Amino acid sequence: MKPYKSMPIYAAILLLFAQPIHAQDLETTQVFSLEEMWKIAEMNNRQLKLSDLNLQQSNLEVLEAKDRLLPEISIGGDVKANSKFLIYDNGLFSSPQDVPVKGYGYGVGYNLNFTLFNGGKDKRNIKMKQEDETRSQYEVDMQKHSVKYNVADAYFGLYKFLNFRDFLAAEIAAEKKQLLLIESLHKNGIVLKSDVLRTSVKLSQLELSLSDIEKKIGISKQRLNILMGRDNEEGLEITYRSGFEKDANADSGYADYVNIALDQSPEYKMVTSDLRLSEMNIKQIKATVLPKVSLYSNYNYTYPQISFYPYSNDLWGFGQTGIKVQFSIDNLYKSKHSIARAQVVNSQAKEMANIKKDEISIRVKEAFLQQQQARESVEAAEENITKTAETARVIRNSYLNQESLLTDLLEAENALLEAKFNLATAQTNLKLSHIRLLAIVGIL
Repeated sequence: MKPYKSMPIYAAILLLFAQPIHAQDLETTQVFSLEEMWKIAEMNNRQLKLSDLNLQQSNLEVLEAKDRLLPEISIGGDVKANSKFLIYDNGLFSSPQDVPVKGYGYGVGYNLNFTLFNGGKDKRNIKMKQEDETRSQYEVDMQKHSVKYNVADAYFGLYKFLNFRDFLAAEIAAEKKQLLLIESLHKNGIVLKSDVLRTSVKLSQLELSLSDIEKKIGISKQRLNILMGRDNEEGLEITYRSGFEKDANADSGYADYVNIALDQSPEYKMVTSDLRLSEMNIKQIKATVLPKVSLYSNYNYTYPQISFYPYSNDLWGFGQTGIKVQFSIDNLYKSKHSIARAQVVNSQAKEMANIKKDEISIRVKEAFLQQQQARESVEAAEENITKTAETARVIRNSYLNQESLLTDLLEAENALLEAKFNLATAQTNLKLSHIRLLAIVGIL
């Protein structure tokens, strides 16, 4: 019996050593706020990095379009072997005159072409690329809102599970004390053996629920690490016992949020950008029927001179500078269908803008009502906790006085625990619904 009696002493010693070790682990694990997670995610999230690369590509496409305004200039040279230079003075079947030329030749020179006018297509192309760049920026902004919302969703999920864990741990500790009390009452013949068994079953169920919550906490932490671009198993903690502060703009009305969305929402800005692009595309196609005017210049040194009569075996130079005008007649009839198609695309873009406006209004309405419903749920959950706590206290006292059954006490305790769960869930839903509303309107 002596080893059995010494077990509590060993357990106490292990507990004393385990507490500082656990505290040390918490000290080395970084504690994050939601705002800190957002900042880390904006820098390291892989999806945002991909969006930034797409934006860089759009920036380079603008520079490429501007490069096309620069003159085209090239230099070149050649080395060649010349055949006999035969001139048929009296027809192909007569004896030709053999003009003496060198058996080899070479040339070197430059060619320059600079567009003076082409209906504004090059400059308009720059504007279209700049609009594409602006649209890419809207896509980056929309992706940021999405990532921040996902981080908030995982953050408040972790917040909720950590509170659940505390509730269960406290309930398990209280239930263990209650089990000892009921066992003592049973030994004294005050309560039945079934009360001891029922309490033990409830304790086992609570411990199983706690194990399930621990697993969900691990999954939530892994999800947050991935969203922040960190290693999956890297340590992570959050502050979850201090409660929530009141959200800014929480008292704004539905009409205010709709106005903000139509001014700030990246989704709406994207469809309006598509509309501007379609309008510029119509002008771009219409410009194909306008003449193209360009300045050209070229100069070449050639050996030997066999391009003009009299021929010569000496080095010679020749160049031209002038203005060239080109007018594509076929575009007068080919462009009609292209213009008509571009106008249809423009009409589609207008309809898409109107559809997106209605869609955003509906989504704002849904998110706004969800926020109101979440606020009402918090108020109801707070009232419910007060009622269930008082009910559990009364039934516990009456059970100890043999005035009520253990079943009633267990039901009251379960109702109080469920009320705590509901309050934590309602509080996180309220915060998350507000963040979702901010993400929709584009000010998250």
